[in-house]
Amino acid sequence: MALTKEEKQEILKKFSQAKDDTGSPEIQIAILSKEVEKLQQHLTENKHDSPAKRGILTKIAKRRRLLRYLSIHTVDRYNKVIKELGLKK
Repeated sequence: MALTKEEKQEILKKFSQAKDDTGSPEIQIAILSKEVEKLQQHLTENKHDSPAKRGILTKIAKRRRLLRYLSIHTVDRYNKVIKELGLKK
């Protein structure tokens, strides 16, 4: 469940730290969160899609690692991302 260019551009505008920022942890977390949402919708319709289940678990694990990185290095940015994406601590 890939994101469209428009969805990615919207995420880049909202979470970028600088003009050409495409790889900051906030952006990566936001993109992964959007992909997880799409995969969750897919899995509600297709319960037996094992590759999709594995994909969602890997995306959640990567997002968790990035969130841990942010929480250790910059707590204020971590709190901002958690608040804007509606993720729980």
